[in-house]
Amino acid sequence: MIVKEYTELEQKALVMKRSLTSRPLDLLYFTFFLSHIPASLLLDFQALYPSSLLPGFISSLPRLYFQMSNDPLIGGAMGYLSNSKELGWLKSFMILELVFQFPVFFLGLQGLWNDSRSIYPLLLIYAASTTTTTLPCLSLIFATPLTSPSTIAKGIVSITTAQRYLLLSSYIPFFLVPLLMTLDMAIRVAKLVRLGIKSEDEAKRK
Repeated sequence: MIVKEYTELEQKALVMKRSLTSRPLDLLYFTFFLSHIPASLLLDFQALYPSSLLPGFISSLPRLYFQMSNDPLIGGAMGYLSNSKELGWLKSFMILELVFQFPVFFLGLQGLWNDSRSIYPLLLIYAASTTTTTLPCLSLIFATPLTSPSTIAKGIVSITTAQRYLLLSSYIPFFLVPLLMTLDMAIRVAKLVRLGIKSEDEAKRK
């Protein structure tokens, strides 16, 4: 009887909608998705569609950002750098972002707002995918040499110390938040699986 009542309480907790502000991690993920939408549209995806489709100011944003940061990723994807052909893998990551990750932003916003547990498996897949694709980007930033008279003379793609700090401050949150989401959603999904198995076992005993 005690087990049955406990199970019923768990099931009620699953369907009870909580406010977003009462769920700090979900609020963090919600804010992350919301801020990622304009970043993807205004910067990332411009390497995939013609700039003629956009107003002049918006189409110039990647160039302005590159002039400020010398970002080897955006510079390579947009064809601003001589090593653009070496970054073919980056284009594949952007296509993945457009086809899979970008739609998840909207589904994630809706699911998190509604406190829907059914969104957890999708967010787990998204977060694992994003963590995996962001890590090589961070590695490239660390591997890019610092600007010196030698790199300038040889025409080597390089960044200043200030630009490296700027790039890391921009990219690291897009790695850490999905990494946290991966671990968090894995735990949540595991709990739901255990609850489902427990309910199924109890149903078989009846």
